Amino acid sequence: MASLLVRSCSRASKVITTVRCMSNVPENTVYGGPKPQNPNQRVTLTQLRQKHRRGEPITVVTGYDYPSAVHIDTAGIDVCLVGDSASMVVHGHDTTLPITLDEMLVHCRAVARGAKRPLLVGDLPFGTYESSSTQAVDTAVRVLKEGGMDAIKLEGGSPSRITAAKSIVEAGIAVMGHVGLTPQAISVLGGFRPQGRNVASAVKVVETAMALQEAGCFSVVLECVPPPVAAAATSALHIPTIGIGAGPFCSGQVLVYHDLLGMMQHPHHAKVTPKFCKQYAQVGEVINNALLEYKEEVSKNLFPGPSHSPYKISSSDLDGFLSELQKLGLDKAASAAAESAEKMEHSDSPSS
Repeated sequence: MASLLVRSCSRASKVITTVRCMSNVPENTVYGGPKPQNPNQRVTLTQLRQKHRRGEPITVVTGYDYPSAVHIDTAGIDVCLVGDSASMVVHGHDTTLPITLDEMLVHCRAVARGAKRPLLVGDLPFGTYESSSTQAVDTAVRVLKEGGMDAIKLEGGSPSRITAAKSIVEAGIAVMGHVGLTPQAISVLGGFRPQGRNVASAVKVVETAMALQEAGCFSVVLECVPPPVAAAATSALHIPTIGIGAGPFCSGQVLVYHDLLGMMQHPHHAKVTPKFCKQYAQVGEVINNALLEYKEEVSKNLFPGPSHSPYKISSSDLDGFLSELQKLGLDKAASAAAESAEKMEHSDSPSS
């Protein structure tokens, strides 16, 4: 019995050692690694519904990569939307139309690695769900399976879009609708134009939102519509409305990450920054100043200094290294190494 116990303990020790060796965060490394996601911390649709019933506003921010996802996660935002707006703010296009499904999936996976808490919603890009309900379901499945999302968002309220939303929900995938200004439809809208500004258009916004609710959507984005229209839609629905340029009467709000941070300063982005967006910071200015300072310090040989040159070689190893360089006939390299070591030692001394 004792012998079996010893062998069992030995095998367990080997397994633990193997697991440690296979870990993506090995000990004593230069860089850290990603932390494992905890599904128990993830915001769920049930929690969003409860928040909506309590009348608590829902917070949504777009995210496109690991760093933005980490910031959104840290801030405690409820929903992170991996939007096809990445086409404009990340890829530099004038519209959302060019971005592909494969490109969106790259963004989705990066966000999924960085955001442990928010509900993750992935946009279905233009051209990936319009042909048929089968195409829509297939695309939605990929966004969840390959992108790591919890739900999808699709634009529009035409009968075919309503049918697509219903089919995706019936396939077991949560859907967020999107009405009002639908950027993927700028070809028929005549550009990025607000909607709901006359009687027919306003009624259409409300009716479309109700149809999406009937199709099984858990939420509807209302973009660029007058506040009274958004208020009417919010009152008519039992599901949360998420406003963007739709006034303060929605169940929650969403803004584009780059816009709210004031990240983009160049003329191309300035022409597409929406009037409804409040800039909560001027991050772009901070980034520009930091890059200019870095450029200046490198140009003047001020960076890196001793505090940013942390890796040392002992005196004995240095002597051995110099000797080996000389044996190889690399006298100039040996002199350069010796001179650099002397300079680093002098800069590290208290009197320097």
